[in-house]
Amino acid sequence: MQGHVGQSIPNNGRNPGVPLQADWFDTVAVNTAAAERRAATLTTRRTVKKAWQAAWLVNALRCIDLTTLAGDDTEDRVRRLCAKARRPLADHIMAGLGLDAVHTGGICVYPTMVSTAAKALAGSGIPVVSVATGFPAGLMPLPLRLAEIRYAVEEGADEIDIVITRAHVLDGNWSALYDEIAAMREACGQAHLKAILATGDLKTLRNVYKAAMVAMQAGADFIKTSTGKEGVNATLPVSLVMVRALRDYGERTGARIGFKPAGGIRTAKEAIAWQILMKEELGDAWLRPDLFRLGASSMLADIERQLDHHVTGRYAASSRHALA
Repeated sequence: MQGHVGQSIPNNGRNPGVPLQADWFDTVAVNTAAAERRAATLTTRRTVKKAWQAAWLVNALRCIDLTTLAGDDTEDRVRRLCAKARRPLADHIMAGLGLDAVHTGGICVYPTMVSTAAKALAGSGIPVVSVATGFPAGLMPLPLRLAEIRYAVEEGADEIDIVITRAHVLDGNWSALYDEIAAMREACGQAHLKAILATGDLKTLRNVYKAAMVAMQAGADFIKTSTGKEGVNATLPVSLVMVRALRDYGERTGARIGFKPAGGIRTAKEAIAWQILMKEELGDAWLRPDLFRLGASSMLADIERQLDHHVTGRYAASSRHALA
């Protein structure tokens, strides 16, 4: 889709949103077979080896939202995760790579753990991300979902990962979806809003494109694939459609919107694949944590293991690189 290119917005600025513009997406057609072919060839056309691979993996590490969203989360677990976020690589790997300092892109927790994370990360520059709005299903009355956002922000959250009402997408009720996300955006105050589309529940890639466009029109600063709790989570074809929507929105408004794949991303190889997608489709600007995050936890251990191999020439046992 083509359109007017508006005033450019700084990378660290907010997405002001626009009034609901159904004509931006109503007639869009998504060729599923073509999207799948494009996604399948992304990693076959670009080979990343040795020092270049290590550099891409370090960059992926900088973009990870290190996450714990378990029913048995404790304050001690969150503190350990924050310590890992501050110092994600062993000292000998840091020395071997010639790095003085590196940290993850963020820490993602439930609202009740935000205060603990904020205290543990004070002075680090690492943002605290909180899920909210009845995560993961989002099936709570809107006033309660907005109250949960406000609670998380008051506790110290810098970013809020909200979930949308999937029924609005499946019913084609775009005004209801827009109004819901706009209200959530307002409740966030100065905290950035990342809209989780739960793409595995949306049935078609066309629905994914439309939901992404509405979320951005309503003021989302990031669009995110999944909660990690759906049957199907982040996939490259879905991500391709979302970043194409992101690019189309940017061409119309000048706004730079971030992207966060999440759910089922576990390996260093996958971390490189998603970075290739961003570089190929959007350029190097979207290889920084202000515009790109990876929602993952176990992936960090594999990245550390691969970097250990790069430095030492040997693969360490997985237990040597425990997450937290």
